Amino acid sequence: MTIFAIIFPLIFMVALGYSLTRLRFFTKEQIGGISKFTFYVSIPAFLFINMLAAPLSQSFDVAVLLSFYLPVLVVFTLGYRLNRHFSPLQYRSRDASAVFALGSSYSNTVLVGLPIIIAALGEAMIGQVFMIITFHSAILFALTFILAARAGDQGFSWRKFGRNMVLNPVVLSISLGIVANALGLTLMPALDAGLNLLAEPALACALFVLGANLSFYKVGEDWQLALLASGLKILLLPALVYVMGQWFFDLAPQTLTMLVLLSASPLGVNAYLIATELKQHEATLGSTVVLSTLLSVLSFSLWLAVLL
Repeated sequence: MTIFAIIFPLIFMVALGYSLTRLRFFTKEQIGGISKFTFYVSIPAFLFINMLAAPLSQSFDVAVLLSFYLPVLVVFTLGYRLNRHFSPLQYRSRDASAVFALGSSYSNTVLVGLPIIIAALGEAMIGQVFMIITFHSAILFALTFILAARAGDQGFSWRKFGRNMVLNPVVLSISLGIVANALGLTLMPALDAGLNLLAEPALACALFVLGANLSFYKVGEDWQLALLASGLKILLLPALVYVMGQWFFDLAPQTLTMLVLLSASPLGVNAYLIATELKQHEATLGSTVVLSTLLSVLSFSLWLAVLL
């Protein structure tokens, strides 16, 4: 399959969501409804049934997790330090630096990473992808909030954070799939058919919603910081993942490709929501969502050419 054949259908769905929303064919409230169905119904069904069928012994691999998360932690730390040196003075605090670090290292694994991996590699690697997704938000959000709490943010509640992580529809559906898989449970044929029907539009809806949501963001005056965060996110991070997986852990080619594509995904919108909650770098991360998503087309094309 050519790079164009892999990339174009994904770009088409994102562009369609963006265009129809910009043309006001869909209102913001209607997109909110589609988003809710996508994130709370269709994607969880997709994740659960695929995790239920995945070979668990092949899904959990320490070398794979380290190849992804060690570079993520390196880029997070680098983003934190760079913010302390290059941001305007009012954004050099620990909590602002933590938010910028998140914006430099948090991947849109579900909306972008998962569809492009399936388009490029099929569903063979899906179990390992889900294992990475399970810990992704928990690790990076926890680091961000720990640094923010040290900076004096007294409004943060670890109990609330833990509850939100456990009840997150992505984490919950993957976790339930792992438990059911480990116990050897099987679904009734009618229930299995129903869940598969719910899961069918998951990836298309995810890409459509991503495009629609991009129409609500814009690149602001702090585009230089957003460009720096985007560079760390879609250029440096996948390069480090490639080096770690290829030279340190000697991963299989398909596994390495999966990790690099996942790490090359643009900044996830949830990072912007964290910035809004902490009231730090909101505009910067909003701009980074847009820039990194647009530039990720080039990053994905480059890595697909190198790895396939």
